[in-house]
Amino acid sequence: MPTVDSKGRIVLPKEVREQLGLDVGTEVDVREKDGKAVVEPETDPERIIERMESLVERASPDPTSRREDDLDAYARDHAETIRRRARRADDE
Repeated sequence: MPTVDSKGRIVLPKEVREQLGLDVGTEVDVREKDGKAVVEPETDPERIIERMESLVERASPDPTSRREDDLDAYARDHAETIRRRARRADDE
């Protein structure tokens, strides 16, 4: 049975991840509904990118600098993963 660790993380069982289509790096929406945790993959790439840009803007020492070149490697990789998934979804 999964447990919550000291940072609040829960490892979802492989079967659940597969049923939900959750791959490494998949953005998810986690919310409470009727006393239960609901986890759903976020499928709107625009919403994911908007949220990421908001996080970058808040973390940036210069909020006017939002060029992707200014992001750290992790953020650039994340943005590219989202774009790749969006292109894949458009092709389907």
